[in-house]
Amino acid sequence: MFTGLIEAFPKRLTQFGGDIDARRLRELASAETRSEIIRAADEAAAKPWPLLLASHYRDYTLTGNRTRFEDLYFSRRLQLNALVLGECLEGAGRYLDAIVDGLWLICEESGWQLPAHNAQIRGGARAPLPGTDHPVIDLFAAETGANLALCLHLLSGQIEGVAPVVTERVRHEIDRRITRPYLTQHFWWMGNGDERMNNWTAWITQNVLLSTFLLPQDETTKYEVACKALKSLDAFQKDYGEDGACEEGVLYYGHASLCLFGAMTILDRVSGGALTPLFSTPKLRNMAEFIVHMHVSGSRYFNFADAPATYETTGIREYLFGAAVGSKELQAFAVERWKASADRLMTSEWNLWYRILAILTATTMMEGEAARDKTDALYPSIGLFIARDAIFDLAVKAGTNGESHNHNDVGSFIIYKNGKPLFIDVGVGSYTAKTFSPSRYEIWTMQSGYHNLPVIGGAMQGAGTDYGAQDFSADFQDAGARVSFDMSGAYPAPVSSHRYRRTVELFRNSHIEIRDSYDGDDDIQLVLMSVEVPVFEAGILRLADLAEIGLEGIGAPSIEAIPIDDARLRQSWPEKIYRIVLKAHERRFCLTIR
Repeated sequence: MFTGLIEAFPKRLTQFGGDIDARRLRELASAETRSEIIRAADEAAAKPWPLLLASHYRDYTLTGNRTRFEDLYFSRRLQLNALVLGECLEGAGRYLDAIVDGLWLICEESGWQLPAHNAQIRGGARAPLPGTDHPVIDLFAAETGANLALCLHLLSGQIEGVAPVVTERVRHEIDRRITRPYLTQHFWWMGNGDERMNNWTAWITQNVLLSTFLLPQDETTKYEVACKALKSLDAFQKDYGEDGACEEGVLYYGHASLCLFGAMTILDRVSGGALTPLFSTPKLRNMAEFIVHMHVSGSRYFNFADAPATYETTGIREYLFGAAVGSKELQAFAVERWKASADRLMTSEWNLWYRILAILTATTMMEGEAARDKTDALYPSIGLFIARDAIFDLAVKAGTNGESHNHNDVGSFIIYKNGKPLFIDVGVGSYTAKTFSPSRYEIWTMQSGYHNLPVIGGAMQGAGTDYGAQDFSADFQDAGARVSFDMSGAYPAPVSSHRYRRTVELFRNSHIEIRDSYDGDDDIQLVLMSVEVPVFEAGILRLADLAEIGLEGIGAPSIEAIPIDDARLRQSWPEKIYRIVLKAHERRFCLTIR
């Protein structure tokens, strides 16, 4: 898709960001936006800058904790962003000294990469401290470069008037840590043959392009960066099916497909439209619209993989992506999320470019139309089935257990009733060293025994591409929608030598049936995860006042209350959720959910 453009790609490329300047931001920002940004800048100017010590950086390799360092690291960048936006909208020079301090502090950091990413090879051992002679371009080193480049793009003249050496230093550090390593080294996320990529490829490529094209740069460097970026974008999109499904889930859609769009936008602008024909391709439109079909209501989404059930997006980039690919559906979704957002100024967003886009697009978003209809969807590339009616939102995930950010969840389902979570995917807790280690599946939220799945003969599902569903079929009709597959292959032997068929059917505006059948002799315990308090009486399982579940071929449940004390999980769930375990007494059994 992208490498085919290289031969005819222009050798002379322009600088990016001609429509981004402080004067235009002042013209387009509403009085309310200006007032809020100035207030935030005043608060940032009054705060001491966070101190980053070697012990903070070493914390990850010593304890596995990520958040203590990252809280300080990102606080610096948020503080600088607030000051830069305040200076852009006020233009009086009040924040320039503080901006110089922030730029200098970040330039003085020994490494811009996170401790959790401080390795030269994919999956390599993390060094306890950054090596200053061997910069690592990870997600946030690249994002730091992009942020600093945008700071200079907006305010270089004013900064030079206060401290001329700072602009030279910032440009030097971006060149040393981002541009030169990008052109002279191979990092795994750049792509190599059939090696699978993930969100890193699009996310980093977008920010390397911003780092390069927001600042004056020689023609050779610009062209070489652009060509290398095109190759990486090809490596990224090759792992997506034509249906556009993001196997990493809705959270990573924002760092994957949306960053692909960001990278394409930069390359298209600097080349005078060389990428414009690609925006009309069906695959790109499908990638763009994925988030629409994953949306349930409000800030809730179907959340397979390492995605939270509750996710806030302002809709800015989704709106621009929808406009680029001609998707009215995505634009309507984006307008809806924008109007519902409690933080349209994106104060917790550390990417300064996204915050600039919000100011530039705000008026258009407020005038946009938000009405849209929810629809069924099918993503064969990852075995994802979505069906809806006026009562239920249903998603069923088949696929394999070898996907990026995978949980062992082949065959699991998520059900919302009247917009409220009924049967849930718990999601992922706060990231630690264990989350991305060989011990990942020791974490309970990753295990199939804590998804809406059976434990068969005491066995949970295995991890990897060898463990998956077969014989997948789906059908959508006006009266209902049905999905069916054999998921025995997701379990180790001897379970995998038998057939375990699951059929999930939505009867529109009536009920859902989940029908399981197994031709082996192993005991079956069916696990259901719920946020509502379960009560069992007279053969009926009730989940508070939300739903009744009829049970056929399956006995009374045991119920375990699970406390939720992880900060990341608490963003989606209350203090307690419930694990319901039902013992099957027949080889075929059925749940009827009303």
